[in-house]
Amino acid sequence: MSGAMGALLIFFVMLCATNVVAEDAEHPGDAHYTETGFFDIHVCNWPDRPPFYMTLYSTYQFKDVRLIELMNAEGEKFATLDLSKFRVITSDGKPEKRVFMNQIAQPEHSIDGWFSAKITLNDDSVHVAKDFVEHGVLSQVVGHWPAHRSEVADPPEVLHWSVVKGAAHYQVFIKDKWNESEMLFSSDLLASPEVVLPEGLLESGGYYAWRVHARDVNEDIKLGDFNQGSLSDWQEFTVAN
Repeated sequence: MSGAMGALLIFFVMLCATNVVAEDAEHPGDAHYTETGFFDIHVCNWPDRPPFYMTLYSTYQFKDVRLIELMNAEGEKFATLDLSKFRVITSDGKPEKRVFMNQIAQPEHSIDGWFSAKITLNDDSVHVAKDFVEHGVLSQVVGHWPAHRSEVADPPEVLHWSVVKGAAHYQVFIKDKWNESEMLFSSDLLASPEVVLPEGLLESGGYYAWRVHARDVNEDIKLGDFNQGSLSDWQEFTVAN
C-alpha cells in the first residue's frame, strides 16, 4: 500500500484509566465494532490494476488475535487476513494499536450485502464484525490543475480537479520530488474538489507530485469508514524559478 494511503483516517477508541474500553461499547449499534476492534472493507479503484478489496481490522488487543477470517454476503469464506501485514498507530497517552490491512482481489461475481470478519482470539473466543458492501467503481479524479508535467509561474495557493460523480469527500497528497522519501502534505477530508494549501508550502524552483483520493461516504454506520474509493495517478509539476 502506498505511503499516501497511510494518511487516510483510522478510527480511534476511548480508553479507561488503565484498560482499553470494549470498542463496541463505545459505538453501540455499529456492527463494524466488536469488543476487540473495528472491521471495514473498501472497494478500491487504483491506477493500473483491477478494482480490489482493501480490508482492515484495527485493534489494541493485537497480541490476543490468532485468526481473522472473511466471509462474503453469502456467508462463504473468501479470505484469511495475513496478520503479518499491519500498520502501527500510536497516540500520546494510549497504548499501541495495530491495523491489519490486506489487499484482496475482488471475485468476478460479487453480490452486495453484509460481509463479516470472524475474529478468533488465543483463548478460543470468537467475535464477529460486519460491514455492508455495495459493489461499484468510483471513477478516479481527472482534470488536475496544475496538470501533469506542466510548469507554473508561481507556487500555487490552490490545487483543484474535476468533480467525481458519487464522491462526497476528497483527500490530497503532495510529495516533494526533490526528496522522494518525503510526503510533504496530506490534507484533511475535503467536501469540494479543491484544496487551499498552507502558506509557504510550495516554493519557486520546486518539483512536486500530487494525487487525490476520492471516497463516497465518511464514517457511515452501515458502509463503514467508506465503501467505494478511488486514487488518481501521481501528477507532476514544476514551479519556475
